[in-house]
Amino acid sequence: MSYPANYRYTKSHQWVLLEGQTASVGTTEYAQDTLGDIKFVELPNVGQTVQPDTAFGSIESVKSVTDVFSPVSGEVAAINEALKTKPELLNQDANDTWIIKVAVKDATAGETLSAAEYEQFIAEESTT
Repeated sequence: MSYPANYRYTKSHQWVLLEGQTASVGTTEYAQDTLGDIKFVELPNVGQTVQPDTAFGSIESVKSVTDVFSPVSGEVAAINEALKTKPELLNQDANDTWIIKVAVKDATAGETLSAAEYEQFIAEESTT
């Protein structure tokens, strides 16, 4: 599994890419691999406020349903409409398939990990 170095990662297995005042948020390769075949993605509404540690949607797979959390605070500026009809896009390319774009209040991602830190975290999580 690969984890782009310019992304930040959360312990709830989301990634965030900050570009100016916009943050793209997606789910990690590890998460999609653990979930298995993704069948449905619940998306928030554009304009909805998101904040760290608060679920904004969910991902349903053949194995389970998991909440999706935003690593940043702000307002949902866009949702990935393609996921409504093709949720399997997350299985095909989790690193490039964003779920939401957030107009951030400040350009810092809350408590996040670098790619190397995230890889270490999932290695430790896999052994427990």
